[in-house]
Amino acid sequence: MSLGEILNSALSGLGAAQASMRTVSNNIANVNTPGYAREKTNLSTDTAAGRVSGVTVGEPSRVADQFLEATVFTRAGAAGAAETESVYLDRLQSFLGTTGAEAGLPSRLDAVAASATTMTGAAGGTQTNAAFIGDVGDAIRSVQQLANDVSGLRSDVEGEVGDTVTRINSLLRQVHELNETVSRSEGLGRSSAGAADQRNAAVEELGGLIGIVSRQQPDGRLTIDTTAGVQLVDRRLRQLSYPSNGAGSSQTLYPPVELRFADSDGTVGAATGERIDAAAGGKLGGLISLRDAELPAFSEKLNTLYDGLARSLNAASNAGTTSPAPAILEGTRTPLLETDRLGFSGAATFAVTARDGTVVKSVAIDFDALGSGATIATALGAINAGLGAAATASFADGKLTIAAASSGDGVVVAQDAGAPSNRAGAGFSQFFGLNDLVRSDGAMLTPAGLKGTDPHGFTAGQGTEFALRDTSGRMVATYSLKITASTGSGFDALVADLNTSPMAAYGSFALDDMGRIGFSAKPSAAGSTLSVLSDTTDRGGTGIGLATITGLSGGNALATGEVRRDIASNPDGLPLARLQTATIGQKGLGSGDRRGAAAFADALGAKVDLASGVTSISRFANALLGDTGTAAARAQDRTIEATARRDDAIARRDNYSGVSIDEELSQMVVLQNSYAASARVMSAATAMYDTLLQLGR
Repeated sequence: MSLGEILNSALSGLGAAQASMRTVSNNIANVNTPGYAREKTNLSTDTAAGRVSGVTVGEPSRVADQFLEATVFTRAGAAGAAETESVYLDRLQSFLGTTGAEAGLPSRLDAVAASATTMTGAAGGTQTNAAFIGDVGDAIRSVQQLANDVSGLRSDVEGEVGDTVTRINSLLRQVHELNETVSRSEGLGRSSAGAADQRNAAVEELGGLIGIVSRQQPDGRLTIDTTAGVQLVDRRLRQLSYPSNGAGSSQTLYPPVELRFADSDGTVGAATGERIDAAAGGKLGGLISLRDAELPAFSEKLNTLYDGLARSLNAASNAGTTSPAPAILEGTRTPLLETDRLGFSGAATFAVTARDGTVVKSVAIDFDALGSGATIATALGAINAGLGAAATASFADGKLTIAAASSGDGVVVAQDAGAPSNRAGAGFSQFFGLNDLVRSDGAMLTPAGLKGTDPHGFTAGQGTEFALRDTSGRMVATYSLKITASTGSGFDALVADLNTSPMAAYGSFALDDMGRIGFSAKPSAAGSTLSVLSDTTDRGGTGIGLATITGLSGGNALATGEVRRDIASNPDGLPLARLQTATIGQKGLGSGDRRGAAAFADALGAKVDLASGVTSISRFANALLGDTGTAAARAQDRTIEATARRDDAIARRDNYSGVSIDEELSQMVVLQNSYAASARVMSAATAMYDTLLQLGR
């Protein structure tokens, strides 16, 4: 080897040591920078004419494991979804109140039962009536407030959906730009470490907002898909499109989060044909699941709770009367017409009593004896014939009214002791709401009890739009049932229409004995829920549509629920008396009769047929509150587990690619020795040059 080659080798060694020391210094300077991957200087042997001639110094490169980094991105999505669910379910649980809290729903229901029991005591009177009525009103308002709180919570979720979409779009643009920078740098043989670190930080944040799967490409780019397989990042920029004002609102149907192509400046273009839903995972997936599945399911249970509470209390209320009896019994709106099938079994007594409780006129009507062809009009005729001129029963716009003819007289409807009247689980008075304690303006509080052969009563052009969602809230099928000239006349025809709709791929529809349409999901679609997006049907001008009639939608029952106003203003109007005898001329009502108080005391513990099964209101309420608490606890456990898994992945990544001060300092010592060795070689080569020059003189 010539002296020139020796000098060149030593000089390149000095340069290699200097470059490596700069890299080590940079690593030490960034020891506390989050997401920074340490760098190393790439060195290679330089050769000339087949002989070693020194060291070639390349660009610094990141020390990173793409599989460890991809694991961090994936686990960030699981942690983001779990944390989001835990935060909102914890807020939901706080709305229910702590055990024993006076303002909590459990305490409100307990107070109703306690005050009803107090009414049964010997000291019962106006004051105890007022306490019971007040507690019932408080319980209803508590359920309504809870429903409003859930609606507000859903609005908060919706607002956060819009904010999350905005942040995801910003990160997608950032990753797209950094992909270009990394690819261009690597193509030119330059270091892309800085841009790659920035890109990884952006992708890690993106992974927490939406579940992702990343893949490293040969040109240095990262391609990113959602966990559901939707392409987010490749060579072309994509953006999420979601019409949100950022404030959030609670509504029946929310617009989908669509994916669109975009220019490099972020200008949104054509749709890709793909959508983001709860299956996407991450924070966004968790928010969509809460908004479209978990919170609506809780709201539906609140509606069921209110319906059951109202039906239980109204069953007790309609079994009694006041003393003296009211001059007029005005029912609530039903979807029935005078020409409809009567549908009642058993018997009921209709009586007119004087102010002192003496029976003026009465008639016991056996509905079974009216015949299978009996209609609502048939029952009206029997009532009017039996009461004669003492009272008149009329039916208009789905409402039944029975009014006494003489001033001072009152009207009483009592169940037969041996064979009480019944239609869809309600007695005659309760079905028509003649003496309700709880009312909801414009809504039904008892099932309609319509059969498949009953005419549906809707006109052409009316319709109902349905949506079917899976357990995550993702809409899997929609269908708009339209009434046309070819649509059959009965409810069976409507059920058959639903069973041939796209929703039939996920389950089947059937009409039960209560007149409710139920959806039974297939095993492959277990947990799917049916909801009504809109309903323009109106049965015979009653103002009640298909969704309300068949129990598919609770309508506005909870929103408008209240204690009947005349009872709320006059506690003595609470129907606690019972008809003692229907014999004309005898005392049918006693002035101090409070036998009906026991029925109110038993109301919350009595079983009632709810859409979800037969149970008592107290048990249903306890199950609702218990399930919510359990769900919140499980969500917290999932958050702890997912966070630990994410942190473990971060620790493994950082252990591999992070900066260790000890290692870098030891490397610096090695490089200093290497620099010194190269310097000594140069000194020796210089001395040899000097010796040769002296010999040549």
